[in-house]
Amino acid sequence: LDSIFIYIIQAIIFFGILNVWLIRVNKKTNYRGGTAKNLQEEFNVYGYPHWFFYLVGVLKILFALCICVGHWIQMLLPIGALGMSILILGAIFSHFKVHDTLVKFIPASIMLFLSLFLLSSSI
Repeated sequence: LDSIFIYIIQAIIFFGILNVWLIRVNKKTNYRGGTAKNLQEEFNVYGYPHWFFYLVGVLKILFALCICVGHWIQMLLPIGALGMSILILGAIFSHFKVHDTLVKFIPASIMLFLSLFLLSSSI
């Protein structure tokens, strides 16, 4: 039962990141920082340079892949979970930086909790 629970968390993180960074990247959501209408605008709201958007996107997808592949190659799971946790902490900091409402913290907070849970269960 424990391993099924871990697999479900891995899938939630993997598909959640792919959804945000590949499918909904140009769509407005209630969770975007400030008044941003897409993910790139959200990075602008936070005051980050244009290249940083691409760097974070590549890293999040790579860490999500590590989390997913960690199902078969166990050593990748803590790498992905730690990397994702660090990036998600950055997202939470960014929401604080622009004084977002608490509702905008919900997805990042859930992802942080799940990533930290995976990290703690994989080391």
